[in-house]
Amino acid sequence: MEENNGTVVTEFILLGFAGQHRSWHILFTAFLVIYVATLVGNTGMILLIKMDPALHTPMYFFLQHLAFVDLCYSSAITPKMLQNLVSRNRSISFTGCLVQMLVYGAFATSDCFILASMAVDRYVAICKPLRYPVIMSQRVCVQLLLGSYIMGFLNASVNTSLTFSLDFCNSNLINHFFCDVPPILALSCSSIDFNIMVLTAFVGFNLTLTVLVVIFSYIYILAAILRMSSATGRRKVFSTCTSHLTVVTTFYGTLSYMYVLHGINRSREQEKVASVLYSIITPVLNPLIYSPRSQDAIGAFCKNVGKSLRLSIDPLGPSYKTQPGKTLVALSLRWLWEETLRPLPAAGSKREDAEKQISEHTREASISN
Repeated sequence: MEENNGTVVTEFILLGFAGQHRSWHILFTAFLVIYVATLVGNTGMILLIKMDPALHTPMYFFLQHLAFVDLCYSSAITPKMLQNLVSRNRSISFTGCLVQMLVYGAFATSDCFILASMAVDRYVAICKPLRYPVIMSQRVCVQLLLGSYIMGFLNASVNTSLTFSLDFCNSNLINHFFCDVPPILALSCSSIDFNIMVLTAFVGFNLTLTVLVVIFSYIYILAAILRMSSATGRRKVFSTCTSHLTVVTTFYGTLSYMYVLHGINRSREQEKVASVLYSIITPVLNPLIYSPRSQDAIGAFCKNVGKSLRLSIDPLGPSYKTQPGKTLVALSLRWLWEETLRPLPAAGSKREDAEKQISEHTREASISN
């Protein structure tokens, strides 16, 4: 892009956070720990779901891709931000800025639609348990996932191409820690009215559609919870839904604040805090929150690790003296699996539990009538 003096903008300068030169070591340590936790948590979730056949269900299918999407758009932002915290050179090339915005925008939008798909999956599993295998078939899950990725890349490609087709003559200093649409629009000397209109329309449509899907799904889930006869079951499902809604509210709320409410009176530092919440904090929380039956994942982890450490002979045989550490770990994992996690209901009992629940609901409805 050309400036008004005829020169070509070949790079931008990311200003980062206010006062980061004084507290860069604190920011660097905090964001590095968060990023490492994001990498470990999401990569571990992807590998665990892939290795264990018991987790090859629609819920974990979406959770696996949610972890992949979180990894992608978090990795598009955080490494460059960490580099800028410890380096005097905070520049990013014109092409690098374009690629960062495209990758981040595509996967962040896909994240919205995958979250909505997971809400639909939970609705069908809780409200229509007998029809769950038919409704949430592999074909339907793949179609929902493809639709999520298509919408993500469509949104990102349109807004990125419109943004970088502008002329930048005010400055090349981006008052942000990554290449995002609103702070880059502020650098343009061209008219940005059309860009703001398209950005608001795309983001508004994506957020409205996905938020409505989430809201209506959890309304029906809440109604099903209130009809449950078991107080323990109600508390368990309600606790799960509350955790989900907390993350969804944080993610969607901060996105709306950044893109839909563009132009209201607010400081750049407030926008940066909102960006930190949905681009850095949310990816590290999703592996912890989006596991309604976390014991399944824990059990699968212990089982797979236990297999990798299992001795070819009896644990208390001759190798006990030569490899006591390895044997102790294997015994501990085996005890954890057999004593605390094996009592979990098997996958084959889901239909029986669902039939029992429906019969209870039917009996209670007949009594009330």
